[in-house]
Amino acid sequence: MQVLEDLFYTKSHEWIKFEDEKTALVGLTDYAQKELGELVFVNLPEEGEETKAGASFADVESVKAVSDVYCPLTGVVGTINEELLDAPELINESPYAAWFVKIEDITDKVELLSAEEYEEYVQKETEE
Repeated sequence: MQVLEDLFYTKSHEWIKFEDEKTALVGLTDYAQKELGELVFVNLPEEGEETKAGASFADVESVKAVSDVYCPLTGVVGTINEELLDAPELINESPYAAWFVKIEDITDKVELLSAEEYEEYVQKETEE
């Protein structure tokens, strides 16, 4: 499992890369994409939509199932990664390059974990 030191993580397995205090990219972690299996479809929100920290904002479909993706930030969708709409397999190939959305005007966030805290969390979760 790959975990990058310069990102933040959530307990629902999203990663967050802050560009500044009010703007961040959001995607699925390496652990999440491995658990989901081969991704065949991604449904992203529209640009300009508001997001709420902890609420579902996208979903991914794998050969196994459809899974919600939860937004760790309250804000506005500034940009979506349109490349994923045609090539959802990019999430499996390079999860930390395959960001889903850029959230702008951030006003709130869920509990964020450092890389070390996230690794410990996944370790405990997989032991149960």
